[in-house]
Amino acid sequence: MVAPAILLLAVFRLYPLALGVNFSFTGDRELNGVFIGFDNYITLLGDERFQAAARNVLVVLLFVPIQVFVAGFLATFIFLKVPGHRFYRSVYFLPVVLSPIIIGAIFNIVLGANGPLNGFAGAIGLPTVDWLGQTLTALPSVLGVHVWATFGMAMVIFLAGLSTLDAQLLDAAKIDGANLRQQIVHVIIPSLSQTITFVFVTTTIGMLTGLFGLLYTMTAGGPGAASYLPEFLIWKLNGEARPALASAASVFLLLIVLVVGLIQMRVLRRATKEV
Repeated sequence: MVAPAILLLAVFRLYPLALGVNFSFTGDRELNGVFIGFDNYITLLGDERFQAAARNVLVVLLFVPIQVFVAGFLATFIFLKVPGHRFYRSVYFLPVVLSPIIIGAIFNIVLGANGPLNGFAGAIGLPTVDWLGQTLTALPSVLGVHVWATFGMAMVIFLAGLSTLDAQLLDAAKIDGANLRQQIVHVIIPSLSQTITFVFVTTTIGMLTGLFGLLYTMTAGGPGAASYLPEFLIWKLNGEARPALASAASVFLLLIVLVVGLIQMRVLRRATKEV
């Protein structure tokens, strides 16, 4: 019964992955197709853009808990049926269906040096900031937009998990005098341990592999290499006619996702069960 799905996965996922890994050990240009061992990986380790992208991965990981918290927090209040919860559920999910290019173009205007946000800040006496043109603010600005644009999907997953909660447990907690915080900490979070782990892992993967549209539209990796991420570097290297080096960068990205995902699953399974 699962053979067709496994066959499709092997042909369209695993086989291209194996080809990419093999290609990363070959040369570019005049050395195209020639086995060169780990030379591409050594070259990447000395590349300033790759070093910047590797550092920026740490910044991305700092934003993962923010997105998960926002999605879980809002999903909980919608689940508790606060007034207007149906309206809020639709509004929160709306950005998910928009194209990243459209979102990037909109916020490129909003966050511009002469954009509405700085105009409002100047009107009330606050200092203005070139959000997308400064090294310290470019990548966090893009990540903030990404959180706003994509947390709706994680919220839907949380709502699906909340719908499976045992209502008797919540009722028993209420009868025992548990307040809202105690219900969330001691009933809801432990019951959603698998959902929380899934959302953390998928959010991490989404941030590491799904930011290209926003980066391309809002910062183009700049200023300098301040907002470079591995997927953007892969695109740049391929555009420079260095596909083998781009394949090596892809392998690095795969390893980052695997390692981070495995660590998250191990830590979160233990943490949510011990709450």
